[in-house]
Amino acid sequence: MRLTRFTDNALRCLLLLGLEPERCITVREIADRMNMSYEHLVKIVHRLSEFGYVDTVRGRHGGVRIAKPAVDIVLGALVRQTEENLTLVECFDPEHNRCPISAACRLAGTLDEALQAFLAVLDRHTLADMLQPREQLVPLLARREPVASSA
Repeated sequence: MRLTRFTDNALRCLLLLGLEPERCITVREIADRMNMSYEHLVKIVHRLSEFGYVDTVRGRHGGVRIAKPAVDIVLGALVRQTEENLTLVECFDPEHNRCPISAACRLAGTLDEALQAFLAVLDRHTLADMLQPREQLVPLLARREPVASSA
C-alpha cells in the first residue's frame, strides 16, 4: 500500500497545525517548514477545510489553523477522505476489471483483507497520538526567520 503525496502532505500539514493549535499559520510558512510545494499545499488546505479539519482565516493575520482537537482526528478517516482511489488491483474495480481469472482468484480477497487491516490500524490512531514525542517534534519544526535575498 502506498499513500499519495496528497495524503502524506495532508497528514504532515495537520501535524504542524496540531503542534501549534492556537496559532494561525500561513500556507507559505507550513510549506517552508514542512518542505512542501506551496502550490500543492494550497489545494490540500482547501480540501482539509472542506472536510472540516482546518479553518482558514483571511486577512493580514490570516492563515490556517486546526479546526478540531487532534484527539478527534482519526487517521483512518483522514486517509479514506484524501485517497481518491484505494483500488489496489484491477479486479477491485468491476467496471474496469479485465482479469481473466478474477472469478476463481483468491488474490483479490487476500489483498482486500490486507487493505482492511491497514485501515483498521489507522482507525486506532489519532493525530494526537502522532504529536508525540512533542519535545522532539517541536524543535524539528521550529520557525525559521526568512533568509534575506541579496539583490
